Amino acid sequence: MGELTATIVVIEDDRQIRRVVQGYLEQAGYRVLAAMDGDTGLALAQHEKPALIVLDLMLPGLDGWEITQRLRQSPDPAIANVHIILLTARVEEADRVRGLSLGADDYVVKPFSPRELVARVQAALRRIQRLPAVATAQVLAQGGLRLDPTYRAVTLDGDALGLTAVEFDLLYALMRQPGRPFTRDELLTVAQASGDAPDAAYERTIDVHIKNLRHKLGGAGRHSRFVETVHGVGYRFIF
Repeated sequence: MGELTATIVVIEDDRQIRRVVQGYLEQAGYRVLAAMDGDTGLALAQHEKPALIVLDLMLPGLDGWEITQRLRQSPDPAIANVHIILLTARVEEADRVRGLSLGADDYVVKPFSPRELVARVQAALRRIQRLPAVATAQVLAQGGLRLDPTYRAVTLDGDALGLTAVEFDLLYALMRQPGRPFTRDELLTVAQASGDAPDAAYERTIDVHIKNLRHKLGGAGRHSRFVETVHGVGYRFIF
């Protein structure tokens, strides 16, 4: 019953969408708190430290991009690592990529199915809550990089890295099988933790997550310090 008691913050200025999203999530068993503008939503998220945030991009006051950036820069890990699902009516890929580049974990394009949104929330929370239960999970270490799956902590040369939930899961999958090439489809399955077949547009967001991960690991480009591009396939961890 763990995931059913999770707190979710919904930040959406459209009253009808806000009520529908809140209603469906509450029906699924979650504690849902809602805000209709960016400033109130950010304050609510910082105070409540929810397990997940459903965040509209276009808001009065602070917009969704600014809220995402401020959350990720928080010194409190419970706030900085919160799972963020963006709601956006902007269909341009560049807008979605911008949100992911700032640290969002997922996005849903309006108009959307409330049931699909609930399914994505459930998948994200299952992934978040499943990993801490593995108390005997082995700490992975290579070349100054250390990943502790039990506490979901990553350090590089002794300094803590603030990874998003998706970035952590991708790095964990890659580090568990160093040298093995992972396809984008496989990494998308890791990121989504669902059986849905990826479409081409969403599959490309894996590249954005990997780019963000490489930046935090102190490298960039096709041959970074830890994550290498495998041409025509995907990515692998360099050991």
